[in-house]
Amino acid sequence: MSHQPPPGSLQDLDERLRRLRAETEPPEAKPAFGEPANGLGMAFMVAAHLVSGLAVGAGIGYLLDRGLGTKPWLLVTFFLLGAAAGGTNVYRTIKGYGMAVGYHPAPADEHGGRERRKGPTADNEKKTERG
Repeated sequence: MSHQPPPGSLQDLDERLRRLRAETEPPEAKPAFGEPANGLGMAFMVAAHLVSGLAVGAGIGYLLDRGLGTKPWLLVTFFLLGAAAGGTNVYRTIKGYGMAVGYHPAPADEHGGRERRKGPTADNEKKTERG
């Protein structure tokens, strides 16, 4: 019996499988820069905004009270201002405003704004292969 090589090489088969997978599988949607990847990330971000707002407000109030001798009024005032700032940051995070100025959604940009980056489509790959 003679041993005949299989028709086509394994490399050719591998290349065809890669092209087929690229055409049939959707590209993974990666979160934009500065956005959490999942719900747990969002929960930690919300908690961090609340805690940091309270801590910074209380710290500023405490230091001003200590320096000016107005205990506890500036501590209470800045604690409430910190709570408001933390709440505002949470609201902006949940609504997706990000670092946009004002209360308007952040515009999509080329460098990771609100728009999700998309991988190359099968049509684009075919066009580049043809030249």
